[in-house]
Amino acid sequence: MKIKQNAAMAAAGCAVGAVNGIFGGGGGMIVVPLLTSVGKKPPLVAHATAILIILPVSLASSIVYLCAGLFETELFLAVGIGVLAGGFAGARLLGKISPAVATLVFAAVMLAAGLRMLF
Repeated sequence: MKIKQNAAMAAAGCAVGAVNGIFGGGGGMIVVPLLTSVGKKPPLVAHATAILIILPVSLASSIVYLCAGLFETELFLAVGIGVLAGGFAGARLLGKISPAVATLVFAAVMLAAGLRMLF
């Protein structure tokens, strides 16, 4: 990648970290479009890379939340089991669907989330 493109990706990475830290998630909604438009990566690569990018960001944010006492063990265990199972299933499915389907589903989920927040 070129220096200008790397700088843009790094700046966007800061925004992703901030979004994830403030909202406790959602950075992937920034990373995927960023990787496909600025990074010129195919959709399936962008989705898979977004997951890998969000992992360390989520770990950093969770340390802050733990230190602040914003954590419930029972809730973590209940949701965590489902997230692990769903994450595994979703990662396996991503390798079997077309880029067009991945993009369409991603856009539909983002739209539904946005509409849900408005109404």
